[in-house]
Amino acid sequence: METLVAIVIGILFTIGTYLILSNQMLRIILGLSILSHAVNLMIITMGGLKQGGPPLLAENTTRFTDPVPQALILTAIVINFAVTAFLLVLSYRTYKMHGTDNMDELRGNRHG
Repeated sequence: METLVAIVIGILFTIGTYLILSNQMLRIILGLSILSHAVNLMIITMGGLKQGGPPLLAENTTRFTDPVPQALILTAIVINFAVTAFLLVLSYRTYKMHGTDNMDELRGNRHG
């Protein structure tokens, strides 16, 4: 199962890198979001599937599951949502001001 998830992570990294190297701003933003999802999958895969009880002090179990990977992923999802929303608003505003979302044309407008 971990091999399949590793292949999916590799495919997501490939798609995200391809989209980031594009000239359109919306594709760059989607590429960043896909890369973030790939990193989240990688963190959860590296955390592994552990058998055990919840980390509560009142129970007398000796094996606990590690809640840190899930907490990191939850925080990363919230931060990714906020950054994506900010970049989409910034992209929309740039499109309204310059009339294009092509990065080459925006570079030309900035220097000219």
